[in-house]
Amino acid sequence: MFHSPQMVKKRVPEWLNSSLWSSSTPSPSIDDDLVQRYTSNPTAAAAAATTPISSYSVSDSDPPSTVEPPIPVAPPKSTREDKHLPEPQFSDSFPDHEDKSNNTAPSPEDISRQSQLLAELSRKVINLHELRRISSQGIPDGAGIRSTVWKLLLGYLPPDRGLWLSELAKKRSQYKHFKDELLMNPSEITRKMDNCTTCDNDELKCQSKGLLSRSEIPRGEHPLSLGKSSVWNQFFQDTEIIEQIDRDVKRTHPDMHFFSGDSQDAKSNQDALKTILVIFAKLNPGIRYVQGMNEILAPLFYVLKNDPNEEDAASAEADTFFCFVELLSGFRDHFCQQLDNSVVGIRSTITRLSQLLKEHDEELWRHLEITTKVNPQFYAFRWITLLLTQEFNFADSLHIWDTLLSDPEGPQENLLRVCCAMLILIRRRLLAGDFTSNLKLLQNYPPTNISHLLYVANKLRV
Repeated sequence: MFHSPQMVKKRVPEWLNSSLWSSSTPSPSIDDDLVQRYTSNPTAAAAAATTPISSYSVSDSDPPSTVEPPIPVAPPKSTREDKHLPEPQFSDSFPDHEDKSNNTAPSPEDISRQSQLLAELSRKVINLHELRRISSQGIPDGAGIRSTVWKLLLGYLPPDRGLWLSELAKKRSQYKHFKDELLMNPSEITRKMDNCTTCDNDELKCQSKGLLSRSEIPRGEHPLSLGKSSVWNQFFQDTEIIEQIDRDVKRTHPDMHFFSGDSQDAKSNQDALKTILVIFAKLNPGIRYVQGMNEILAPLFYVLKNDPNEEDAASAEADTFFCFVELLSGFRDHFCQQLDNSVVGIRSTITRLSQLLKEHDEELWRHLEITTKVNPQFYAFRWITLLLTQEFNFADSLHIWDTLLSDPEGPQENLLRVCCAMLILIRRRLLAGDFTSNLKLLQNYPPTNISHLLYVANKLRV
């Protein structure tokens, strides 16, 4: 009697099932009424497979319930004095309107890590390797140091603290120049051109009204001009993007007072997000603005705006712009539809996630992609392009970003490991599910222990 050969299945490592990492929060059943990210039924999912990936838009459905970072407590004041170097100020004072119900006492591990980070940040020249090592375990909320650490990890601040003041002044001045030049409407541009050509002396400058007569308006600068180089034609194209940005910003974290509501602070924060995205779109004509960029921008601005240093908080818009540019530099190809099928496009990145899962859990990979035919692009597109901002509450997203930004290989490689770990952590439910239930589960990822998730992701390093 002959027996058909059995496929040898790779054992799941023992560390994965350790009771130490069991989540304290039970995974609730997924609400049937939640709007799905791309599809809500197998037929629609199959249709989605033929749609260009970059055409997917950000869902209008409600984001996961927001758990905002706890109110930080001020750390002990440093006894070190240095009159020649700017002494960083660390004692987060989040706005009074933020939710204080989640305020919890810091753990001994957080206190220890906080003191290590403060010691590292007080050096004349910061050791980035050591800073990455400490930050990879999560940056405690209590010290108000996340803003400074993120600026260092993203390369916005140099390791030499003696250069901070000059670098910040230069960048903030550059951003002001961007605002002055790029947010000018065509009428102001033609008025400025007129002033430059007709005001040859002080007397003429005083007399000039800055108005062009009909005969003096260059053909390319006429509002009805269709020329590609026309400032008016460009203005009308920009208006469409600005309207899209405005709609998306208004939908950014609607359950957080910081971003939403009728308060002056919320409106000011929304205006800052819009300005950053408009300037980025104008400076990057190859990409412009793509839906979802607002979700990546929001955590950066939130962290930098809540810097305990009042001067830095006041300049959060400028600082956030440059940090946003640095962060997106490693992911910008994911937002370019023309590159979707290239080796640097989003499809290639999703394929790498699939290969990573196959390498570490072939049984789960086979069940998802062959047995139930759940194409990873149905769920992984949002996970990757939005850097997991929509899969977890806000506070947990910040913790995940601490780890992503700290990785010496860059955030993308670590992001793929975290995504793979997300699949492995719910493998039992996925192995028991069919196409519909698995797609629903992956598009509405259940609450999980973030420390456990990051621990598993770190174990997946080659």
